[in-house]
Amino acid sequence: MDSQKEALQRIISTLANKSDEIQNFIDTLNHTLKGVQENSSNILSELDEEFDSLYSILDDVKESMISTIKQEQVRKSQELQSQLSQCNNALENSEELLEFATRSLDIKEPEEFSKAARQIKDRVTMASAFRLSLKPKVSDNMTHLMVDFSQERQMLQTLKFLPVPKAPEIDPVECLVADNSVTVAWRMPEEDNKIDHFIMEYRKTNFDGLPRVKDERCWEVIDNIKGTEYTLSGLKFDSKYMNFRVRACNKAVAGDYSDPVTLETRALNFSLDNSSSHLNLKVEDSCVEWDPTGGKGQESKIKGKENKGSVHVTSLKKHTSGTPSPKRTSVGSRPPAVRGSRDRFTGESYTVLGDTAIENGQHYWEVKAQKDCKSYSVGVAYKTLGKFDQLGKTNTSWCVHVNSWLQNTFAAKHNNKVKALDVPVPEKIGVFCDFDGGQLSFYDAHSKQLLYSFKTKFTQPVVPGFMVWCGGLSLSTGMQVPSAVRTLQKSENGMTGSTSSLNN
Repeated sequence: MDSQKEALQRIISTLANKSDEIQNFIDTLNHTLKGVQENSSNILSELDEEFDSLYSILDDVKESMISTIKQEQVRKSQELQSQLSQCNNALENSEELLEFATRSLDIKEPEEFSKAARQIKDRVTMASAFRLSLKPKVSDNMTHLMVDFSQERQMLQTLKFLPVPKAPEIDPVECLVADNSVTVAWRMPEEDNKIDHFIMEYRKTNFDGLPRVKDERCWEVIDNIKGTEYTLSGLKFDSKYMNFRVRACNKAVAGDYSDPVTLETRALNFSLDNSSSHLNLKVEDSCVEWDPTGGKGQESKIKGKENKGSVHVTSLKKHTSGTPSPKRTSVGSRPPAVRGSRDRFTGESYTVLGDTAIENGQHYWEVKAQKDCKSYSVGVAYKTLGKFDQLGKTNTSWCVHVNSWLQNTFAAKHNNKVKALDVPVPEKIGVFCDFDGGQLSFYDAHSKQLLYSFKTKFTQPVVPGFMVWCGGLSLSTGMQVPSAVRTLQKSENGMTGSTSSLNN
């Protein structure tokens, strides 16, 4: 009995599910049917509008051509009427003169006859009949206004529904990736004058080859492109590749997508390593800010975790001055780092490193300091940089240093050697690292003016390094080496920016 009830219950459940499926399908069919009726009505209305537009154009053209024919008729009629009137007047005068000459033949008196003969001669000389052209000024030919619409009729007979545009073809050879911009070029497989615009879609990916259907990133859309190429500029290259596809659109419908194209967009991407940064630095992925009280709060939290269960927590001594100088530290001895693979920077090394090592290739990133920043350094270092070491004061780090505290200085530093730079401090500094070529160069990020170059031989992987005191830095990564920098690299050797005194 129970088993039968269970079996019946399963049947009921199956039937209920099937009923729901059928009902949902019925709803879908009804919705589709309603859509067919509405869309058909809209299309019919559009068709009427298009044909009414054609009728209107034909009526306008017909009226214009009728007007032209009537104007030509009036012009010729006026010309012929004028000529006819002149001829009638000439004929009347000629007949009158003929009658006078005939009567003159009957004059008997010689003197009177001579007088009449002179008059006749003078009148003949002045008669309009002898100056009148007897050729019509216009002809009755109107063939120059005839029409032949056989070609147009054939065109009208070929009227048909708007075809779906074919898929464009992206030309990888014409595509360009440079200066964090991507230019995509395409063409149509055959000419189509019905195309109104194009739609380009793109997405970032870390997979080479054809785009994956279930890629984790959505397609971004650029609509209403009128030409057959488009440039995306100001991109952050935070993925290895980008996928692109294009479709053509006419007035009514978009065609199929082109075959997708994958372009390489490799660039150095890194974040700041908060796990090993100095406790007086407030660190986020792409910015770091000096925090004179941050060390106290963070250290208390760390010590609290280490002494969990203890009633007493050792408090740090308060400093009397609000902002310590670079030669003083606002925190005492540091506990071991809670996370990360190295110790935190401590003491006077207000340092934070990038979380990605450079082992080969050419790379570029930019750094911008806050306007009121008192002191900061930008450069690279080996991962073995000690927790007390400052950038540029060891043989394992290279940097440029800006100091506006007490006096303004701008210098390159390496192995505790300093080279003053006789150039203005730029608003943003560009860093170029050629690991294989053993070159580290600093540029004005806007003008691409060379500030200084180190020539060395890197024997270990390097990481981007930053020091900041009383201020903050913001970081821009995912950048290609700018074309201007690549060009400058070819002629940089021998320039005054590179000085052997600081090189290995």
